[in-house]
Amino acid sequence: MTNEMSLEHTDQLRKLIDAAQRIVVFTGAGISTESGIPDFRGPNGVWKTSQPIDFSDFVASEETRKESWRRKFSGANPLGRMDNAEPNTGHIAIAKLVALNKVTHVITQNVDGLHQKSGIADDNIIELHGNANYATCLDCGEHYELESIRQAFSTNETIPYCDRCNGIVKTATISFGQSMPIAQMERAQVATLDCDLFIAIGSSLVVYPAAGFPRIAKQNGAELVIINNQATDLDSICDLVLHYPIGATLSAAVL
Repeated sequence: MTNEMSLEHTDQLRKLIDAAQRIVVFTGAGISTESGIPDFRGPNGVWKTSQPIDFSDFVASEETRKESWRRKFSGANPLGRMDNAEPNTGHIAIAKLVALNKVTHVITQNVDGLHQKSGIADDNIIELHGNANYATCLDCGEHYELESIRQAFSTNETIPYCDRCNGIVKTATISFGQSMPIAQMERAQVATLDCDLFIAIGSSLVVYPAAGFPRIAKQNGAELVIINNQATDLDSICDLVLHYPIGATLSAAVL
């Protein structure tokens, strides 16, 4: 299938959205690449050039924690593009569907916070892999803004510890080897079982257990749509598959 959008297919998407009452949108890195944020696992993904730091190593080694914060604050770090990234037309189209009470929840694998920037309230967003825009204490959960950590680290590579309990402070993202957040996974499960249309956008659907939600929705009777630039293992069970640019596709169907 070419990347030139088919009017027939976008009309199909519009009709599915119009007929649905409880839509869940599931987003992966593909929606944010259109905002200039690189993905992790693609042919030119971040992990092709930068070995990820395992959670157990982060916890065990102060030097590893320093390296993690160096990467976070380095201008050469491609994930630094998150700081200035803005929502694109795909994010805006989803935000409109939330405002229209069509979309009940946005389940996202992304950590960039662009759904919040697009105007969607936190109550409607389920972040399976956390958020890179702030930090938390691993022990007590205290919230920390990154700027104060950046200022201290830039002086003499002082790594942060919690003011409340002296626990290890880490960006609020789920690292390799770190357990998935139980509360967010449970929220995603409930939302998925309640929806009548599940739209998976910009995800290769290979990272489990998160990638299991589209299949759960379909098995529970919901319509399933995938919008992604490459084929996925779930294409064969979908009601509609669109291998077109995400922003343009959603804009044509929603805006």
